[in-house]
Parts: sequence; C-alpha cells; structure tokens
Amino acid sequence: HSTKSFKWSHFSLKTLFHVAAPSTKKSALFRSHENESGEVYRNPTEVKMSQIVLPCHANHCGELSVGQLLKWMDSTACLSAERHSGCSCITASVDDIHFEHTIGVGKVVNIIAKVNRAFTSSMEVGILVTCEDLYTARQWNVCHAFATFVARRTEAGKVQLKQVVPHTQMEQMEYSLAAERRRMRLIHAEIITDLLSSSTAQLECREYHNAVQAERTRVESVELVLPPHANHQVSTFGGQIMAWMENVATIAASRLCNAHPTLRTIDMFHFRGPSHIGDRLVLKAIVNNSFKHSMEVGVCAEAYQGGEPLRHINSAFMTFEVLDSDRKPRTLPRIRPEPVDGKRRYQEAIARKKIRLDRKYIISCKQTVVPLSVPWDPSNQMYLSYNNVSALKLMDTRNNWVLTSEKNKVRLYTLEENHMLCFKVEMHINVAAEQTFHLLSDLRRRKEWDQHYESVCEVISQADEEDTLYRVATPSVSKGAKGQDFILLASRRKPCDARDPYLIALRSVTLPTHPPTDGHTRGEVLCAGFSIWEESDSITKITYYNQATPGVLPYISTDIAGLSSSFYSAFSACSHFLEVNKDSLAAP
Repeated sequence: HSTKSFKWSHFSLKTLFHVAAPSTKKSALFRSHENESGEVYRNPTEVKMSQIVLPCHANHCGELSVGQLLKWMDSTACLSAERHSGCSCITASVDDIHFEHTIGVGKVVNIIAKVNRAFTSSMEVGILVTCEDLYTARQWNVCHAFATFVARRTEAGKVQLKQVVPHTQMEQMEYSLAAERRRMRLIHAEIITDLLSSSTAQLECREYHNAVQAERTRVESVELVLPPHANHQVSTFGGQIMAWMENVATIAASRLCNAHPTLRTIDMFHFRGPSHIGDRLVLKAIVNNSFKHSMEVGVCAEAYQGGEPLRHINSAFMTFEVLDSDRKPRTLPRIRPEPVDGKRRYQEAIARKKIRLDRKYIISCKQTVVPLSVPWDPSNQMYLSYNNVSALKLMDTRNNWVLTSEKNKVRLYTLEENHMLCFKVEMHINVAAEQTFHLLSDLRRRKEWDQHYESVCEVISQADEEDTLYRVATPSVSKGAKGQDFILLASRRKPCDARDPYLIALRSVTLPTHPPTDGHTRGEVLCAGFSIWEESDSITKITYYNQATPGVLPYISTDIAGLSSSFYSAFSACSHFLEVNKDSLAAP
C-alpha cells in the first residue's frame, strides 16, 4: 500500500496542534547555495554594496540619515536591474518599507539587491539591508524592500526583458510571490482610493486641548537637480528624490514634537513622471495627523523648468515616532487640522492608519501570534487575498516533501517543518488546465466528488472576480459527534505567464453575520488549495495542499498514518468528475 512507511510517532501532540503558516527569514533569501559540484552558486543579478556610516551621513543624533540609506538602496537596486536588463533602468515604485532599527556612526551598512522576476519591460528587485558592528561581528536586519524598475527604451524600441530563471527554492519562492505582489501594486492605488472615500465619510475631526496647528508644521523647499543627483541618462535618481522628500518630512515632524523624530515606515509609492538635470524640485510636507505614539506626514514632490507648469513627480506618506531615552515611543501632541483640505488629510490619515494595521496584522506579523481566522472586511480584502495566495505559493515551492503512499498514480506527501504538518495530494489528468481551473474554482460543485462537501456549500458573497466567500458545513467523522462548518475565502489566480500555475487558494475568515451553524462547531482552515500546472494541451498536473489544523486533522489523520486510503477514493472521484465535464462550457 505504501511506497514509504510513515511513522505516526514522529509527530508529537505539540506538532499536530501548534500550527504555524510557512515562513522564511528575510536574510535567507540572499544566502549562497552550493550546487552538486560543490561550487557556490550566486544569483547573476545580485549586487552588493557596503558603506561605513560616517558623520557626514548622520543626523545630529549620530544616526544614519534615512534619506542617505534610501539613496544607497536605490543605487544598489538599480545596478541589479541594469545587470539583468543590459540597459539603463529607472525606478517606477517602491513597496512599503518598515525600518526596524536605526544605524549609528561607525557601523557598516550592507545592502544586497537581486532581480526576483522580470515581466515585459519591468522587473521586481528585492533589497535587504543589514547592519554590522565591526568590533563584535554582530549583524542584524534593518529593513527589506521590493522596488520596481522599468527598462528604458533603446534606439531599437521598447525593451523585451529576458526571463529570470530561479535556481534555488528561495529564488523559486520569490519568483512565484513576485507575480502576486505585482498584482497588488497594480490595484493598490484604486483600492486605497475606494477605501479612503468610504472610510472618511464616517470620521470626524476631534478637538484636543493644546493641539498644535497643522499649518505650523508645513514645510516647502526647492532643490536644483545637478549632475551629481542624476544617473548616466541625466534622469534624477529615484533615491535622491526620496532623500529630499524624507528631509522635508523630518522637518515637518520635528515642528510638531520639537524633538528629533525617527522614521518608521514609508507607504508604497509610485513615481508619476521623470525628473532631469536642470529641474527645480519643489518639495512640500505637512503633518496630516498625530496619534498617541506616531504621526503621519504627507510629502509631495513637483518639478518645473523655466516658466513651465509644475509636474507632479511623487507623493508619499511617512510615519514617524519620537523615542525617549529608553528607546520607547513618546506621547505626541495632537494636531488641529486646517479647514477643508486639512480636515480631508486628517480623516484620510486615520483611514490609512487602519489600513496599515490591517496589513501588518495579516501580512507582516509572525503567524504564530495571528489567529487562524482573520475578520473579513472590504478594507482588508486585498491583503487577505494576497496572504491567502502567497501561503499556497509558499507550500507549492517546497521541495522537501516525503512520499507517504501511492495508489494508482495518486500520491500522498507529507511535510513536518517548524512545528507544522502539511500534506499534498498529486495526480495527472487528461483535461486541459484552464478547464480544470474553472471546474475546481466553484466550490459548490465540489460535492460532486468530495463527500465532505455534501452537507452545505453556499456562496456568501462574491467580493470580485477573483475572491469569493463560502460557507461549508461538513458531517462528523465520528459517530455521535458534531459536524464542522467553515467560512472560507476562495482566491483564484490565472497564470501570469507560462511559468506559473493556475491557483485556487482557501483560508478561513471570520464573519460576525455568520456564527457557527446549529449542530456544528466552527472549524478553521489556515492554508489549503489547488495548484494546476499545464504540462501539455491535454495533460494537467493537479496538486492539492492542506496545512493541517486541529479542525482538519480528523478528516485526514488515518490517511497520513497509512491506516486508510480514503484520499485515493476522493481524488479518483475528482479525476472522474473532471473527465466527465472536460467538454462542458466553462464558467466565465
């Protein structure tokens, strides 16, 4: 029955019930790897920069200016992009950056950048910044970031970038996740605009005693773009623009608190147009709102030459804190906004703070401190969907699965890692990948082949074309026990290109309007779903993944222990279902 024996004793109760989502340390993404011949493999797009922090790089607190760090990060990332593209590149956007630590004078800043994935004319570059103490040899992470660069047109026309070929598991993981991050960037501005318009209507400006007038924090400064500020294509370095923006934002924050602020986060931003040598860059900043321990500063960069009108180059939102002598955040003065535009900025800052908290809660936090099921809300749909698909992609890139059993070409694999138990089922079918994707995407049809879905499977809400909320009720596997019900977010993705699979990702969410069904207990699914690979026009490889939670274990424990082959029956039924319906009209 089993090609490899599986010993149930390998798993302690702690392993079975202390479940954590797949995770990786950021520094691991840039580690060197040895190939079969023992040679150390290094990514061909990887670029390293090391700088000793000198007094000229630091502020009056003896800490590296974030503006200077942004310039170094942009330069390193740009060189990596140009190494891959073979032509000059410009910064198009930078994702959210969270600065974990400040860097003192005398420390060494190490920056590593590499291209994670190339699209038609743009590419994502991953950036890791670490700090090194030369006297103790201690190193620690400062921040990581993802920047998008666009290859400039050449005399031959628009550049068609060559594909990145991943060689290691880490590279494959980043390659796969880059497509999902790109999707989020493309819809980010629209989603944020919609959320702000719906949120600010419900917010009011509160009056605080001794509040500081927002106008007092306003800063305007002009910079002349000179040759040292530009690249070899006479375009202003994106990092230089970011540094100037950070400078005026820091001044605005200082005027509120009368102290030196520490920059903690920069929200995702896009460069809306280029700047060149000879441009006058007008930089404006103002504190939009202050909270108990943080403040948001809005910054705008505009450019002009001669008598021409201002061109909008970039806007950004930066979050500052003020640290006391124990490096703890101080309580900040409140802000009194200006009428009309000031009140709008004040309200939007509150909405953005909620969005940041949602994003950090869902994406950035350690999974061991996040509950399995996260509350569903339109304001966090984008991040929940990203988290849902990313978790499935992480499992799909793992290469250390153990074959537990096989029957008639249906294979069951398991993986025990970091106190978690995952399993996957793999098979091949003679059905086109796109048709397979459409048939498996609608969970309401799963009852046609999966007995656990026979009770109830209904659509609660169709959030958009790619995200659907379902309620699924399953019967008990033990006589006399209660069944379970699940509120599931199903996120589906078509391939970005031929090197991607079709994906159907599932995870639990919480809906206050849908408590557990009578006679059922609420179950949780942390990560599950299908990866569908097109191997030819008619041959498709289907892989089903599930990260075993206490709610899921009763349904699969006997299969994993080798005491049952019900998984074979279920996936044989799935194969039959797909074969029977392979010529049916696919859903849109």
